[in-house]
Amino acid sequence: MLNRKHYRGTLTAGVAVALLQVGGAMATPSNRIFYDAALCNPPYSLTAASTVYDAAEELAKPETSSLGAAIYKVPQQIGEDGFQSNEVFFANSAVGILIEGLHADELAAKYDLKPETSDLLGTSNKGYSRQLSEERQPAPGLAGPGKVSIVAREGDGLPGKTLLACEFVAD
Repeated sequence: MLNRKHYRGTLTAGVAVALLQVGGAMATPSNRIFYDAALCNPPYSLTAASTVYDAAEELAKPETSSLGAAIYKVPQQIGEDGFQSNEVFFANSAVGILIEGLHADELAAKYDLKPETSDLLGTSNKGYSRQLSEERQPAPGLAGPGKVSIVAREGDGLPGKTLLACEFVAD
């Protein structure tokens, strides 16, 4: 049985539909579940990240990168808002997608992201982020003390791609 609980016990309608499709003999996970996860819909929690992970596992086996990430090449495009991808990205406490091409500036404009002040220990050439509002942050104890942000980053470690992800950063 699917665990459809996450942050504060609710799901967005699109994610709920996608989750109900996961594991069904006749259905595959909706593209939307991956793009929504990258945009923190629902906001990051261990349960929400596990649900997206399980959906990716249904479709592909991971490749590991030198960045310590697991990247799943899924058989269908995860395109939304004019951006294209077929790769789901998991690293530490981040879940997202790898957009084809260098689009950090465009993603920042589209999703109201601001330039990052840190270069993520040298792995990011260009980065933008926006912390979720306080009411969209995980309830205490669901992800640990910290904050959740939407991020868009370009770097030498992912040539020709842009990471769009929902990231939890511990305090």
